[in-house]
Amino acid sequence: MFVLIVGAGRVGSAVAQSMLARGHEVSVLDHDPLSHERLDAGLASSWEETGGRFTVGQGIEVEALREAGIDEADVFIASTSGDNTNLVIAQVAQKRFNVTTVIARVMDPARATWYAEQGVRTICPTLQAISMFESAIVEVS
Repeated sequence: MFVLIVGAGRVGSAVAQSMLARGHEVSVLDHDPLSHERLDAGLASSWEETGGRFTVGQGIEVEALREAGIDEADVFIASTSGDNTNLVIAQVAQKRFNVTTVIARVMDPARATWYAEQGVRTICPTLQAISMFESAIVEVS
């Protein structure tokens, strides 16, 4: 399976390393060339020597997405720090490039719910944190 991840922050780089360790082909696109260091962290050799791909570019730009391999992608993950960017590029991957599985990280619970209703698979860490806090409170009460 070929996984394309846009955003090499803590989440994107951790998912990338995990998917590569599971034997998948993984390409990461990020605007910051220094984010590559997160991909190398903890590896015995470099990200590329381990089999990963890294492209510097803006996830909102079609040419950068193509260079990163969106035409080959089976899974597309939008994990930048911006909800707007994640939602737009997720829709581009889904509608323009017909990527089978598209997942977007969305911090705003209301927007995550609305976009999920429109067919964009969303992961909302805020909703997950709320649920975990509520469960923790129930456990002690």
